[in-house]
Amino acid sequence: MAASATEKTRFYGRRKGRPLSQNMQRLLDEVLPDNLLPEDMDESWLSKRRAQQGKDSELILEIGFGGGEHLAGLAAMHRDNLFIGAEPFINGVVSLLRHIEAQKLKNICIWPDDVRLILDKLPAQSLSAVYVMFPDPWPKARHAGRRILNQGMLDRLADLLQPKGQLRMASDHPVAKSWLLAEAMRHPDFEWRARSAADWRERPSGWPQTRYMRKGVIEGRLPSWFEFQRR
Repeated sequence: MAASATEKTRFYGRRKGRPLSQNMQRLLDEVLPDNLLPEDMDESWLSKRRAQQGKDSELILEIGFGGGEHLAGLAAMHRDNLFIGAEPFINGVVSLLRHIEAQKLKNICIWPDDVRLILDKLPAQSLSAVYVMFPDPWPKARHAGRRILNQGMLDRLADLLQPKGQLRMASDHPVAKSWLLAEAMRHPDFEWRARSAADWRERPSGWPQTRYMRKGVIEGRLPSWFEFQRR
């Protein structure tokens, strides 16, 4: 029996952490509306929104942006590009809003929910890059089905990425590292770009470093960096 749409998009992670402070609620009330990806977003809306950044604007997606530090760093470095960030954890959304306000970023659209709910609204071959940074590893074998990256997700991302578009992933968890690499390597539409060990052991230039990354290194959790290209 085929799974229902609800089952296919069942979300297993946290949606809320510590109680929201007055300032956190202010960010949700005042800053989020101007940076929110609308539920009725379509290709026409997206084209107009990209045009605001410039005629050569690229569209980039980050799946599960956590505290938003990496996404904000990318947006600050590439202000002519448009970024979509998907994150269901409301405290992470608030954290990204802090960065948006502090850095006066105008090129991020936030989807505060499961990314799978918007993938069908994005035009084919519209993305130049997708980032999956330090996803929940779900290390137990019985929870493998909860991992965000699988062959079905890769099929969808292959449709959305332009030829030679980039799928960029990172993790500091041994189970997640092996899973991300193995899943992407066995998909026919993606090619691993590594040519030496340094390509996956060292953080590539242009990938902003975050406090989480630095803390992980200090605590002995060495990250790996995987860059795949859409064939």
